[in-house]
Amino acid sequence: MAAPIPASPLFLREPEIRRGVELLYFGYSHLTRTIDAGLAEQGLGRAHHRALYFIARKPDLTVSELLALLAITKQSLGRVLGELAERELVETRTGEKDRRQRLLRLTAKGTALEAELFEALREKLSAAYSRADREAVGGFWAVLEGLVPESERDRVAQLGR
Repeated sequence: MAAPIPASPLFLREPEIRRGVELLYFGYSHLTRTIDAGLAEQGLGRAHHRALYFIARKPDLTVSELLALLAITKQSLGRVLGELAERELVETRTGEKDRRQRLLRLTAKGTALEAELFEALREKLSAAYSRADREAVGGFWAVLEGLVPESERDRVAQLGR
C-alpha cells in the first residue's frame, strides 16, 4: 500500500476538510461493513450492534444512559432492545436504588455475539493502526475527540473506565 498523503500545511482549507470528511465516511463505512453479514445472519442491524457494544462496555447501563449515548428516540431504542431481548441477547433488571431504572446487561449469548462482532472490528482497525505509527493513532483519536461536543466528552471517557 502506498504511503498516506501527508496533510497540507494549509490543512484547514476546503480541499483538506473535504478529504477528511471523505476518509471519515468511507473508513467508517468499510469498518461497519465488516460486521454487516454477521448481524444479518442474526436478523439484526447496526442499531442493534451499537446497543450491544455499549451494553458490553458498561454492564448495568441504564436505558436512559444508552439513550444519551446513542442519541436516538425512546421508540427506536425500545424496538431495538425488544428485539435483542426477544433473541435472548440482552436482559433487563430493575435498579436496586431506584426501582424505576431499567439496567441492561448482555446475556451469555449476547456476550458471545458482541465478542465475535468486536473481533472482526478489532482486526480491521488493528490493521489500519499498524499501517500508521503511534503518533498518528494519537492524532487520529484527538481529531475524533474534537468532533465530540465538550459537554459529551466525559460520558465518552467514562466508557473506558
